[in-house]
Amino acid sequence: MPRIVGVDVPNNKPSWIALTYIHGIGRYRAQLILNEAGIDGKVAASKLTEDEVSKISQIIDRDYEVEGQLRRRVSQNIARLRDIACYRGIRHRRGLPVRGQQTQSNARTRKGKRKTVAGKKGVKEMRG
Repeated sequence: MPRIVGVDVPNNKPSWIALTYIHGIGRYRAQLILNEAGIDGKVAASKLTEDEVSKISQIIDRDYEVEGQLRRRVSQNIARLRDIACYRGIRHRRGLPVRGQQTQSNARTRKGKRKTVAGKKGVKEMRG
């Protein structure tokens, strides 16, 4: 299991897919990195030599913000939005969708499990 930028990438996957296990690297960036390193993306990650792994690591360290550094920047950006109390920051603070999605019937992922609130009693129940 090669270790690239502090992440153990899976052995049995093609190297371009294995690179996507690093936070901040998707399919497109993985292919760009492998092209720059001169490595065939179809080769299994376990077949990469130490030299090739170090070449990939150098390219990622030099050109991309990944893993902890990226997570830290994203969380700082969200904290900044919360602090200045802009619309997006308020939505983050309340745990609601940030990008304009409707919330009346959807948004269960953001809002969490339903919290049932007792409604008004019907007219028939009040008479009897």
